[in-house]
This record gives sequence, C-alpha cells and structure tokens, in this order.
Amino acid sequence: MVVTTLEIAVYSVMISFILGIVFCPMLIPVLRRLKFGQTEREEGPESHLKKQGTPTMGGIAILAAFVMGGAFFINGNMDGLAVLLVTLGFGVIGFIDDYIKVVKKRSLGLTPIQKIIGQLVITGLFAFYIIKSGIGTDIFIPFTKGVTIDLGIIYIPFLVVTVLGTVNGVNLTDGLDGLASGVTLIVSVFFMMVAWAAGSGILPIAGAAGGSLLAFLIFNAYPAKVFMGDTGSLALGGFVASTALILKMPIFIIIVGFIYLMESISVILQVAYFKKTGKRIFKMAPIHHHFELCGWSETKVVTVFYIITAMLCLVGLLACKYMFM
Repeated sequence: MVVTTLEIAVYSVMISFILGIVFCPMLIPVLRRLKFGQTEREEGPESHLKKQGTPTMGGIAILAAFVMGGAFFINGNMDGLAVLLVTLGFGVIGFIDDYIKVVKKRSLGLTPIQKIIGQLVITGLFAFYIIKSGIGTDIFIPFTKGVTIDLGIIYIPFLVVTVLGTVNGVNLTDGLDGLASGVTLIVSVFFMMVAWAAGSGILPIAGAAGGSLLAFLIFNAYPAKVFMGDTGSLALGGFVASTALILKMPIFIIIVGFIYLMESISVILQVAYFKKTGKRIFKMAPIHHHFELCGWSETKVVTVFYIITAMLCLVGLLACKYMFM
C-alpha cells in the first residue's frame, strides 16, 4: 500500500533536508579543489564579475539528497518513482553539460541539438509511462471545481511542450543567488499541499524536493557559496513538469511557475525583437538582469520574485478548490 499521509511528507522533508545539510559542506570544498568554478559572461551585469570562480555543479547535492530522501518512500509507488527518475534524468543531462563547460573548458557545453535530443529521450520515456500507467490524457482546468478536458491525440505533443518549456524556463531562472532554488522550493510546497489533498503517492517525493532545496538554499542564498549549475536547474524543471503532469495539473504551471514563464518570454522577445530591429526591449534578458540594471539589488529582485511566486501559489490553491473533494 502506498503511504501518502502528511506525517510521511514531513519525514521526507526532514530526511532530505538532513542529507542536503550533510552533502553540501562535503561537496563545496571538492568542487573548489577541482576548480569547478562559475564563469561569468563579460556581457553580463558588472556586479556579477565578483562571482567568478564560485563553485558550480552544486545541483549534485540537490539530486543526491532528493533521490536518497525520496527513495525511502518509493515502496511500490510508481508515480513517485517516475517523478524521481525524470528529475534524475534531466539532472544527468545537466551534469554532462556542466562537466563539458567546467572541466573540458568548452563554454557552450552540450550543443543545442545534443541537449534537445537528451531532453526528448527523457520526455518520451515519461510520456510512455503516463500512457501505460493509466493516468490518462485528461487535465484539470483551473477555477472550475474539478472540470477536466481530455486532450486525446494532442496530449503527447502537449506533454512534450510542457516538459521542455518548464525545464528550460527553470534553467533561465537560475541566474541570481537563491533565485531558482527559492522559487522552486515555494512551488514544491504548493505541489505538496495539492498531492496531500489528492491522496497522491507523489506527496513524499514533493517533500523530498522541498527538503533538499531548503538545505541547498542555506549555501545558495546571497552571497552564494555554491551554484546549482545546469545539473540542478534542469533537474528541478523535470521535477516541476513531471509532478504537474502526474497530478493532471500542467496548466497550473502557468500560475505557480509564472516566474519561469516570464523569464522564458523575456528571452524570446528580446532575441526576436533584436533580430528584427537591432534594438532591445529589455536592458538585458532574462528579465531578472533587466531589474538589476534598473537599479534593483540582487537580493531585492530575488525577494520580489519569491513574493510573486508565493502569492501566485495561493492563487493556485484557490484555482484547485474542490478539485479533490
């Protein structure tokens, strides 16, 4: 029998948090000794140049705490195992990308085609699980008291767009100390609450994600002692997308993950407008850098984005009212 009580969720948060607290101090000196340091873009904000050399690939600690903490509560929980494996799969892609950048000194890491192929493989395997497990192709519509719509044959392309969009949105959000980790922590708490209400087996897995992020944020908050790198950001994107899809709530990512969407749209608009006119809409993209160049401190940008996410998660809870009653 799958255990989905709130008590088990609390245990999963605590176990993953403790593991993260242990792993991060062990990992950071190793990364520093191996010179796995961050390389800041010369065209980036000048204030970020002081971060040059800060250890990256800290997402290894997030993944280790998440996987080990979540593994305690698998016990036949196939939905939880699917989320865990998707998160790990995207984390492996991110690790390879980081390794090429940092160790092989190839600044671009994996080529775009290599990244998309790897991401499509993980997404395809997850789509296969969704169909074969009987979860179905219907999704909840926000603010409708549990009304669903069956996407039928368009579900698979919808799933692919959802996963790839979310994964790369989280990746773009990871540009300031504590930004992606804190925003995703808040989002994971939202999914914990929904999974509890739904009686879903992914409750302890969402708890493991929250616990590992709580621990990592201690070391990633400004001034960061370690960055998560693509190892962490791609993994977190995989967690958010797979959790939402198993709960049949992918549309809710637009609400609770609005920061990810805003970061992605800012880059798309900036690139498209520059190619067309030679001018820029924002002072710099992703949009968190725009606010920095407008005079906001890094901590103010991060705090405001946290507040926006927290408020939108409350909206998300209202949007799913009565869905699981």
